[in-house]
Order: sequence, then structure tokens, then C-alpha cells
Amino acid sequence: AMNTSLDKKIFDMSDKKIMGSCFCGAVQLEVKGEPTAMLYCHCKDCQAWSAGPINSASLWSPELLEVTKGQEYIETYNKTENSCRKFCKKCGGHLMNEHPGLKLIDIFAVILNSFSYKPTIHINYESKTVSVKDGLPKFKDMPEEFGGSGATMPE
Repeated sequence: AMNTSLDKKIFDMSDKKIMGSCFCGAVQLEVKGEPTAMLYCHCKDCQAWSAGPINSASLWSPELLEVTKGQEYIETYNKTENSCRKFCKKCGGHLMNEHPGLKLIDIFAVILNSFSYKPTIHINYESKTVSVKDGLPKFKDMPEEFGGSGATMPE
């Protein structure tokens, strides 16, 4: 009996659906499973696009994401081939950022309901406008696995 409940618990965790939406609610989405990575991004593009100093990124395999409502309201803006930024045409609310080179999609953690966001690193810290003293590694650009130098900086 113990193994069955343990198996069920493991199954439930991987099958858990997390809902999210844009600012006005016209676009709704759900993501299941666990993100590949959770991090803070300090790059100039994230700062300019979000009008904030830090982006709360959660990177997911695209197949874990389903837009459940409002697909017709999703607009994409490509400043570079590395980022396909998606937002709601109705309210302008930011949704996600596809990263084709990484084969991952950044679903902005702040739009996900009841999501346990636990970032493990900071990236592009050389561009920071706000210093963060949280004990997490601060990568000058990005970890080597993501195509960066892997160099870190002090808090």
C-alpha cells in the first residue's frame, strides 16, 4: 500500500498543471511538470521590455505548455532570433519568451498562479541596475550550458 501512494504522489507531481494568464485574462495557459531552470535575468533587453530591473524567468520544454484560451490575442515581437517575445494584443501583458536556440520557453513566473518559483541563479549580472544579495551565483553573462562564458561576479 505504501508504494502505491508513493507512486501516486510522484505521478501527481509530474502531472500537476499550473495555470497562468495575461494581465486582462484574455490569454490563458497551463503548463505541467517542472521547469528546466528558474532564474533571474538582468539583461538590458529584459529590463527594457518589462520596464523592470529583473525578469523572473522559468524555462520550460515547449511541449509542457498549452494555451487554453485566447491564442488569437497572442502577438510576437522578435528583436533578435534568440528571443520571440509573446504578449497579449488586448492588454499588452507579457506572457513568455521563446528561445529557439535553447529549445526552451521562458514563461514569466509572475503570470503563473500558485507556482513555487525558486530561482537558483542570476544571469547577465554585468547589466544589473539593482544589486541582489541572496547568496545565489551571479553569472556575468550565462552559464556555459546556456552558451555563456560561465564567469561569475560578486554580489
